[in-house]
Amino acid sequence: MQDQTTTKLPGETASITDDIPNGNQDSEAVKNTRTQTTIGICAIIFAVFTYFVAIPYGVSTPSNVSNIVLSPLFWPNIIAGLTGLVGLGLILTAKTKIMTITQNEPPFNFYASGGWQRLGIFAVLLIIYMASISRLGIVWSSMLAFISLALIIKTNHKITALIVAVLMPLALYAFFAHVAGIALPQGLFVRLP
Repeated sequence: MQDQTTTKLPGETASITDDIPNGNQDSEAVKNTRTQTTIGICAIIFAVFTYFVAIPYGVSTPSNVSNIVLSPLFWPNIIAGLTGLVGLGLILTAKTKIMTITQNEPPFNFYASGGWQRLGIFAVLLIIYMASISRLGIVWSSMLAFISLALIIKTNHKITALIVAVLMPLALYAFFAHVAGIALPQGLFVRLP
């Protein structure tokens, strides 16, 4: 077998596929990492644009806001920062995946893995979720929806999913009802304080 090493000329830029062993540049995994890297770059660009252009010129805040979390600037800045961090995470994990891709790795097949069926079930779950909010309330509906979603995606972290399914809607309810002063739909059966 011939050695397929190439020499870079001065001024030539590195490609994202240069780190892939055995010249396996056309595999499905490599295409997925390229897509992941592109999405990460777009997320960072969007976050920078949002933070430096959209928020300063599009959001105004009154000077008498007593609580920082109620400021119109607070949550857009948080979302812009998290979007940038997610973009950076996507780029770093794509780079890590490229370093670990081997020639024997089978490509992920969305169709054979039951992806379309789970996507259809998820769409039905969203419809049921929206319909149940008026009867059960947003907190209880969100708990049931989160647990159902964990079952649909077949998570390996069932205990963690159950804990998050209970605590996250309760924490969001506590914030909106008691800090922000925004009433959330309570439902007909069990009402929260």
